[in-house]
Amino acid sequence: MQASFEFPPIGVIHSCFKQKFGIPRQPGLVAEARATLELLPPYDCAEALTELAGFSHLWIIFVFHRSLRDGWRPTVRPPRLGGNRRIGVFASRSPFRPNPIGLSAVRLLGIVEEDGKRLLQLAGVDLLDGTPVLDIKPYLPYGDAIADARAGYAQAAPRAPLAVTFEARAEAQITAAEADHPGLRRLIEQLLAADPRPAYQAGTASRRRFGMRLWDYDVQWEMVDGGVRVTGLIPLPVDEGA
Repeated sequence: MQASFEFPPIGVIHSCFKQKFGIPRQPGLVAEARATLELLPPYDCAEALTELAGFSHLWIIFVFHRSLRDGWRPTVRPPRLGGNRRIGVFASRSPFRPNPIGLSAVRLLGIVEEDGKRLLQLAGVDLLDGTPVLDIKPYLPYGDAIADARAGYAQAAPRAPLAVTFEARAEAQITAAEADHPGLRRLIEQLLAADPRPAYQAGTASRRRFGMRLWDYDVQWEMVDGGVRVTGLIPLPVDEGA
């Protein structure tokens, strides 16, 4: 008989990504993408974090909570292949898995306590706001970084980044917003340079204008001459798009 398992989350992610569109396709691609991992009782005790600050990077094991109702698929269309070719789900990092569990290697910036909550400050994340976390493990360079590893269809790094420019209005709006979100301009620039459009739209002119939610803003941008131009930053109600 097959065993079944049930795991309580040990924490929850609070990140700049309020919707799936715009999230980097892999961890580490956007260094400015920040999040905090709030540890939940009883896993928030100081003893559980002893010596963790000595590690620069962590493995975060989490649940694709927005994909739970979608079920799993034996084949998927990875963005790396332009969304036009199907491969086996186990040869991908798709969220539509038999068990919707994800794994991300992220940078640990610090461990703090605020308002009675113990928080891990993270960078280089690809994690949606509200993501439940199942476990944390330290990243070990001598064992986790394999110099001669093969990566199948994804051996090469992503293509060269897109050029990103800002209209004057957008520059002013972002400068004002950085009072609450330092580094917002760099975050927007890094995300858009990586071309967050669906794979089937990349390299086409089928759609030029886009909106992407970061924190509580709608970042408005358009494709222009093979690059990206940011046209505006519109505040949104706190609960919109949650």
